[in-house]
Amino acid sequence: MSAVRLLVLGAVRVRGRAHGYQVRADLESWGAHEWSTAKPGSIYHALKQSARQGLLRAHDVAPSTAGGPPRTEYEITDEGTAAYFALLRSSLASIDEKPDVLSAAVGFLVDLPRAEAVTLLKERVAALEEWRRSVVGFYEPGQGSEPVDHIGEVMDLWVHSAESGAQWTRGLIARIEGGAYSFAGEGGEPFADLLTDG
Repeated sequence: MSAVRLLVLGAVRVRGRAHGYQVRADLESWGAHEWSTAKPGSIYHALKQSARQGLLRAHDVAPSTAGGPPRTEYEITDEGTAAYFALLRSSLASIDEKPDVLSAAVGFLVDLPRAEAVTLLKERVAALEEWRRSVVGFYEPGQGSEPVDHIGEVMDLWVHSAESGAQWTRGLIARIEGGAYSFAGEGGEPFADLLTDG
């Protein structure tokens, strides 16, 4: 899955209707260009591709103040909303995604009801624990002072990744269960302070 697709659909959904520059500015203000492949070219490509696929609806509006062709504004369709939530849910629960996909999903976590977010994150913890068990089923870390060979280093990396991922996720669950953040259906606008001007 592409983090850029999730980021673009989510950013347009948050705005309601936005042109490419607004989406790009929002994503850059969230630092997405640093931790994902959401660069200007990929953002505009994802907007156009999502419109061709019926996930976004494109509207030509007045020419930009700098001149040139009309700007295109995008709004998410019902199909796009369904795709966005499917991507969001699978990215939170899955352990097979790249870190930028998980990062994008965590950025939009508050679009879900609090209880659902916790349930998905608990699924993630369970999957990480199962992954760790499968690794140590044929390799037990810490047997002796050094791994037997360099493949042992790979196994240590996997075990460490599973343990640290589960620990981080448990911490997030605890914060959410403790009342952190405003989630869907709780009132307020969780993205209001995160939108750029323009």
